[in-house]
Amino acid sequence: MARRCSRSTCSELATITLTYQYSRALIWVDDLTFDRDPHAYDLCERHGARVIAPSGWRLEDRRSRFRVAEPNRLAG
Repeated sequence: MARRCSRSTCSELATITLTYQYSRALIWVDDLTFDRDPHAYDLCERHGARVIAPSGWRLEDRRSRFRVAEPNRLAG
């Protein structure tokens, strides 16, 4: 089942997972994880693009740069 964005007013499909470690002042942005984690935030593309780290925190974008495109069944 597809997961929705964690933002309360958003109904878009989630594409990324955001996690953080408070003690290290570190935020990670990853491709959507396979399993839902109650300690993580699943975000849509729009909300994921707007993530910024608070002052003194570091943001690490660990998403894969190459996305696998599913073949189009109509293509030759």
